[in-house]
Amino acid sequence: MGHVLVTGATGGIGMALVSALVEAGHRVTAVGRDVARLDVRGIEADLAEPGTLATAMGVLQDAGELGDVQALVHCAGISPIGAVADADPETWRRTLAVNVASAAELVRLTLPALRRSRGHVIFVNASPGMTGVPRWSAFVGSKAALRELADSLREEEAAHGIRVTTVYPAATATDLLGEVRRAFGRPYDPESCIQPETLAAMIVWALSAPADAYACELSVLPTPR
Repeated sequence: MGHVLVTGATGGIGMALVSALVEAGHRVTAVGRDVARLDVRGIEADLAEPGTLATAMGVLQDAGELGDVQALVHCAGISPIGAVADADPETWRRTLAVNVASAAELVRLTLPALRRSRGHVIFVNASPGMTGVPRWSAFVGSKAALRELADSLREEEAAHGIRVTTVYPAATATDLLGEVRRAFGRPYDPESCIQPETLAAMIVWALSAPADAYACELSVLPTPR
């Protein structure tokens, strides 16, 4: 059991994950916007502005709690839809900031603690094998960058015993997925999707791996019906 930072904690997956972590006995700190409404400690931060995160995380530093972080789970993500011809620079900047750069900055800020604890970083990515999706280039591109961040971090920090896991969940029943499906003109049936609580349980399982091995990549699919 340990201290886990969670981004995207007010989203469908994030809220389920916070509950699952607390139930498993972990101490959770949520990082992001509107986190005050959660029943765990929250740090208000704008992940679209990674340069502000060091100041925001100073709250944990001042409380003497930044040094005991044992895991970071990056669930936060935005998913703008639009063709390359229509995506302005701000769309790209914001998507890359929330989905990738904020994750990298939070890793940088917590690395001293993660090294001491031989901790674990988990990045929640896109569906397994997702690539080249028309009208979704900013999102898909950011997730490719997130994968590369994970793979580089895993190699860089192996000597410190840090575990790095990328989770690739297929369609998960969240409000965001419903919005995306409607924007693409596709049907959305929550019952045929992975339930957020199920995905949360699998992330908690990944965090509880034995000392001698762990899952560096975890693809999660709904059970065939």
